[in-house]
Amino acid sequence: MIMKLAIDKARDTMMKDYGGPFGAVIVKDDKIISVASNTTLKDKDPTAHAEINAIRDACKKLNTYDLKDCILYVTGYPCPMCISAIIWANIKEVYYGTTLKDAAEIGFRDDFIYNFIRNGNTGEVLNISRLDRDECLKLLEEYKNNNKTIY
Repeated sequence: MIMKLAIDKARDTMMKDYGGPFGAVIVKDDKIISVASNTTLKDKDPTAHAEINAIRDACKKLNTYDLKDCILYVTGYPCPMCISAIIWANIKEVYYGTTLKDAAEIGFRDDFIYNFIRNGNTGEVLNISRLDRDECLKLLEEYKNNNKTIY
């Protein structure tokens, strides 16, 4: 039932060329909080994955950045970006439909990101260099010294 909402949303926006065949539903206390899909093409935003859109919507609706009591249902296994967002949102339970291999078979390319994470920065995907560490450390200290919220 819940996954069908994700599938239907994904199919609807996929057919409108908003984005890929991915949908997500966030549930809290057996109530549907958010139903979203991939809108990367429509929004011209590479971060507009179904999971990210659902998390953003749920956070607005619940007026929080912490979704610890929520469950996420997604039509496809989350990409590394989405897994990170799920973890940052404190969602502890996720149900998914298709696998990474299923998505790769139609051309989706999550593997190169997983390989980057596993193997480190080889310079093939991304060049990352540290710059102005001392100045940036001052910013961290200011945050800590002002007792700002750690999330």
